Amino acid sequence: MCLMMTKPFHSTPAMLNVPAKNSYRMVILGASKVGKSCIVSRFLNSRFEELYTPTIEDFHRKVYNIRGDIYQLDILDTSGNHPFPAMRRLSILTGDVFILVFSLDSRDSFEEVQRLRRQIIECKMCLKDKTKKAMDIPMAVCGNKVDRAELHREVLAEEGERLIAGDASSVYFEISAKKNANVEEMFRALFSMAKLPHEMSPALHRKISAQYCEALHHKSFGLKRAKELGAFGMVSPLARRPSVNSDLMYIKEKVMGRGQPREREKCLIQ
Repeated sequence: MCLMMTKPFHSTPAMLNVPAKNSYRMVILGASKVGKSCIVSRFLNSRFEELYTPTIEDFHRKVYNIRGDIYQLDILDTSGNHPFPAMRRLSILTGDVFILVFSLDSRDSFEEVQRLRRQIIECKMCLKDKTKKAMDIPMAVCGNKVDRAELHREVLAEEGERLIAGDASSVYFEISAKKNANVEEMFRALFSMAKLPHEMSPALHRKISAQYCEALHHKSFGLKRAKELGAFGMVSPLARRPSVNSDLMYIKEKVMGRGQPREREKCLIQ
């Protein structure tokens, strides 16, 4: 498969043995119609979708070869409505980095981001109390639709800045997914706070196709050549949302460590 992996290209990405330390999940949260999916589209394929389609929940996976090391970034684009609180809580618990999105022309969407931010901190602090581990929560709060702000603004920049004041793990950006304004800068700042490889940012790696992956995997290349070529990234075409059990195992391996009692996993999403 591409990215110097031993599996054929058509194999499921979940079969790849990506080390837990190189696997990350980015969760995007916010009210309906604030542009969450548009930000994801900018990240994955540098496009803006004009047609609004309500999101139930979308899951994407991007795989990277960064100087010969394999990384995986899962992206969970959540619904603006959350009829299942336990699933929303599980999504938060499995998140490594967060993007909270509101619309600068909607006071209600800003208030929703404030509620979500409190919920994320409460969930993660609960996990911290159970694991006795220090825990940062890298988070970008994004005021989207800055292109409309001159005509109609309901949230001031000072309010967004105040929301994250004193938190070294959070940043505030006013962006426009439509105009692609400040989107790249937001991702760079978020990944830097989360200590992710900076090459994961959309503009800092080369995008590769399935055909090029096959060429890259040819025997004339190899690990040494992959390191020389730098950073490559590709959206996985077969990514599927992991099961609840898989998410619980993800928490166990990523945060809690192996060998913790199963009862501890269960209490996390009650």
